[in-house]
Amino acid sequence: MEIEVASGSASGSGSASVSNDGGGGGNDLEKGVQYLHGGEKGVAYLVWEDLTVVLPNFGHGPTKRLLHGLSGYAVPGRIMAIMGPSGSGKSTLLDSLAGRLSRNVVMTGNVLLNGKKRRLEYGVAAYVTQEDVLLGTLTVRETITYSAHLRLPTAMTREEINGVVEGTITEMGLQDCADRMIGNWHLRGVSGGEKKRLSIALEILVRPRLLFLDEPTSGLDSAAAFSVIQTLKNVSRDGRTVISSIHQPSSEVFTLFDDLFLLSGGEPVYFGEAKTAVKFFAEAGFPCPSRRNPSDHFLRCINSDFDIVTATLRGSQRLRETTQKASDPFMNLTTTEIKSMLVEKYKRSEYALKARLRIREISTIQGPEIETRSGSQADWWKQLSTLTRRSFVNMSRDVGYYWSRIVIYILVSLCVGTLFYDVGTSYSAILARGACGGFVTGFMTFMSIGGFPSFIEDMKVFYRERLNGHYGVAVFILSNFFSSFPFLVSVSLVTGTITYWMVKFRPGFSHYTYFCLNLFGCIAVVESCMMIVASLVPNFLMGIIAGAGVLGIMMMTAGFFRLLPDLPKAVWRYPVSYISYGAWSLQGAYKNDMLGLVFDPLVPGDPKLTGEDVIKNLFRLSLDHSKWWDLFAVYVILISYRLIFFIILKLKEKASPFFRSLYAKRTLYYLSKRPSFKKKPSFPSKMHHNLHPLSSQEGLCSPST
Repeated sequence: MEIEVASGSASGSGSASVSNDGGGGGNDLEKGVQYLHGGEKGVAYLVWEDLTVVLPNFGHGPTKRLLHGLSGYAVPGRIMAIMGPSGSGKSTLLDSLAGRLSRNVVMTGNVLLNGKKRRLEYGVAAYVTQEDVLLGTLTVRETITYSAHLRLPTAMTREEINGVVEGTITEMGLQDCADRMIGNWHLRGVSGGEKKRLSIALEILVRPRLLFLDEPTSGLDSAAAFSVIQTLKNVSRDGRTVISSIHQPSSEVFTLFDDLFLLSGGEPVYFGEAKTAVKFFAEAGFPCPSRRNPSDHFLRCINSDFDIVTATLRGSQRLRETTQKASDPFMNLTTTEIKSMLVEKYKRSEYALKARLRIREISTIQGPEIETRSGSQADWWKQLSTLTRRSFVNMSRDVGYYWSRIVIYILVSLCVGTLFYDVGTSYSAILARGACGGFVTGFMTFMSIGGFPSFIEDMKVFYRERLNGHYGVAVFILSNFFSSFPFLVSVSLVTGTITYWMVKFRPGFSHYTYFCLNLFGCIAVVESCMMIVASLVPNFLMGIIAGAGVLGIMMMTAGFFRLLPDLPKAVWRYPVSYISYGAWSLQGAYKNDMLGLVFDPLVPGDPKLTGEDVIKNLFRLSLDHSKWWDLFAVYVILISYRLIFFIILKLKEKASPFFRSLYAKRTLYYLSKRPSFKKKPSFPSKMHHNLHPLSSQEGLCSPST
């Protein structure tokens, strides 16, 4: 038996961990398909045996079993529905097969692909999440085109790639909305069904053999849901294996599924062909009425919440025809009892026997080897250029990314310029220049935190595409910097020009250049710091709070609120002030502005004060190194923060499997000593204990007549 701690990374350990890539179809794709697969199409036979998922509880409560020893299979050319009520384990089973379970659960069992236990690297399977994670500023065609250039082979010509893109748009039925923006918080875009089909299109772009979908019809109306599942049906006809979780499909949608895995409380109620499920329920004594949607009937039998609903309704209305009570099984049994009967009936049925034989047969199949790619067949430079272009387009169209900040920076710069206008060289101007420099390098650069919400959205897209193997971490970090570079330069030049010439800092082009370079470095460092925060605290609100706290500490130790020599040596002076951009930036700003100037004395008639005396005696800063070394230190911190961001993302990928393995061993060690680990709960939740049959609830709390 293989043991795995579920993960959110692209590859797991033990059981087959599936990462995502995409695929496409249609006649227009044929040339691209032949290029991608060399004319040979591998197929994917997926088998899972005795799959159990538990949520450990190291306290005094019982360990919660999410899945109870499930076994099943999925074959090419067919679409399977994993169906059940809320909390039945649909998404857990899907994530178990795809290697995307949460880190705090433990999975045991075997997952075989073409008869082998193997770790599936990027490029074999695709996973479409329930949430559509897309860049809302791009059009549908642009989104697919950029994804194609990121993943298709570099040797393919632009015409061939465009053919693949157009074929995918046609296959997914996106022609009418191809040139419309997807939409975000300030742009109206495509509908929910079109977003879902676009998400599927991105994953089937490079034609994976295995496709997982987590409730693709969630939030869609019946027509949009039918369109999505019909598209998946067409995808499966191309020899691909499609597995989808779904909650309660309409009768039209239900007929599109080939196979059905019905779950309740993590236990199998039925597994087999979807069209024979009605027959199984009839044989078990729970026939589906002729005019009822089969999926509604199935969930009515196994969803314990219906006991509460029925009891409530029964308390307010009596049945007029009591003759139906004797013949209706729902009147004499609770849904919990019905579910238990169905589970036991299935275990002894011909359907379960047929499934076990089929699993044994498929497990011995040594299917054609599926080519394991790195997820993207484009070279590194093409990925970098494509991602840089896409990121730049997104930033230029997203008002909240940089444009709103540029406006705010201009307004703040005008305020600073008018407040410190022509500050001069009087004795009071010394403190005024110091305050202005502290504000510019501290508070003004602090406003870069405003880009955090937009970057969080970028990170969501990155995590999805990284799990699917579209590109690497280094490409993402470099492309983000290159695409944001023009905007950062614009912010620095506009802000620096307005502030420098209105305040009238020390004249000279070299001093003006230094001022702008210093401002650019500070803004870039703040953005890099927020990237680190985003990688550690992905929650928007907590990220803003954490980032503001970190930047606040940097400002406190910059040397303005308290002089650097007066900082407590432990921690604050060493090492905080040395790793803070504010201290180096403020030192350089003082030197750039004051060295070479002469200030009036406090008492008229006393000797004038030189800039060197002010820096050494008033601000108590050392002049043993040039201002350019201070600027160099700011840029070293900038590069260091980007490297730290890179290391964090790589460690989350590489080191997490090791820690998950340790967690699995520790968890199973403790669970093996607990009796609750071996017990299966009789009821799915405590809220349904001590329920009475529906027949006994008739008349309860009913109004007197």
